[in-house]
Order: sequence, then structure tokens, then C-alpha cells
Amino acid sequence: MIDAVLFDVDGTLVDTNYLHATTWWQAFRQHGHTVPTANVHRAIGMGSDKLLDHLLPADRDRDADDAIRSAHTALYAQYWSRLAPFDGAADLLRACSRRGRRVVLASSAAVPELEALRAALDADDAIADATSASEVEESKPSPDLVRLALERAGVPAERAVFVGDTRWDVEAAERAGLRCVCVLTGGWSWDELTRAGAAAVYAGPRALLDDLDASPLG
Repeated sequence: MIDAVLFDVDGTLVDTNYLHATTWWQAFRQHGHTVPTANVHRAIGMGSDKLLDHLLPADRDRDADDAIRSAHTALYAQYWSRLAPFDGAADLLRACSRRGRRVVLASSAAVPELEALRAALDADDAIADATSASEVEESKPSPDLVRLALERAGVPAERAVFVGDTRWDVEAAERAGLRCVCVLTGGWSWDELTRAGAAAVYAGPRALLDDLDASPLG
């Protein structure tokens, strides 16, 4: 029996992964780093602390890291008013809530960005709680964020499921003791997510909603 569903937001419920990839690419260029956009895309889903270490040289001037993060935030903020949820995302949250599941957003976004994401979703009536980047020491693929969301849900790991869109979501959920259901909306393939350990993979929120009662969320 599942009592809670924890949702990643970026790339899972709201169409943001490629916006993040482009704006990180721009932020890197502003500070003298040329990183292929494809490489940036594969790191989306990590928090900024992990992402910079993953993509930039280890011997870089780390004093510039905060400026790179700030540049990304400023560039990405230009899209906040135009963010769009994926088809079925809000309906999926409401369907989970109607079935008695506590819905918790497990977001690594900063508070202002999280507010923009929630405004795009327009489903606060179904959301019991949410996390933000400032509340954990380490971001995904560390399990800290998933564990915090699980704590907010108030249920043991075996009675919750995490929904994400990247390998980093699967790893974080697994390390927190949860099964992870994935959607393809973040740009990762079915094979990649399955090999990473996803319990099930769906084309997007609408497909998961259509199969909700037969899915691991049911």
C-alpha cells in the first residue's frame, strides 16, 4: 500500500530541463568555460554543487563558482513567467491526492524558483508539502532531498514512491530506500532509466496518470 508519492519537479512535472541546459551553457561561457550542451543536459537533475564539479575541471578557480551559479539563476529567471507544466502533471498530482496519497514535491530549487514552478503547475490544492535547496546539505544524487521529502510525508520508505526523470533521481531514491518511477520528459531514454534501476518508465505524466492504479503508485 502506498501512502505518499514524492515528485521531482524540474523535467518531471514542468518542462524545464532544456531551459536549464541552455542557461547553464550560457553561464559557463560568461565565465570562460565551453561545455558541450549535450554534456550539460546529462547533468541536469543534479544540484548546482554537484553539477559544477561534474562538468568543470577540478583545477578551475573555484572562487568563481558562486558567480557562475548566480549567472545561471539570472538567465533562467527570465523564463519563470513562461514555464509550462507537462500534459497531465497537475491532474496526476490531484489524482494521487484523491486516492489518499500525500503528495510532496522533492525539489532542489531555491525558494523563488520553486514558487515559479508551483505557479506553473497550479495544483497547490493537491500538494501537501515541498522541499527546497536551502534545506539540505547535499543535492541529488545524494539521498538527502528524498529523505527530507519522505520525512515531510510522514511515512516509511516502503510506503512511498519517488517520481523523477533522470538517472540522478533513481540513484537518490534508491539510496533513500524508495522505488523510483520515471517519465521520459527529461530527455533520458527508457533503456537508460531502466538500467539505472527505475521500477517503471512512462512517456510522461499523462501516461502515468492513465495507468495510475496499475502502476507502482497504485
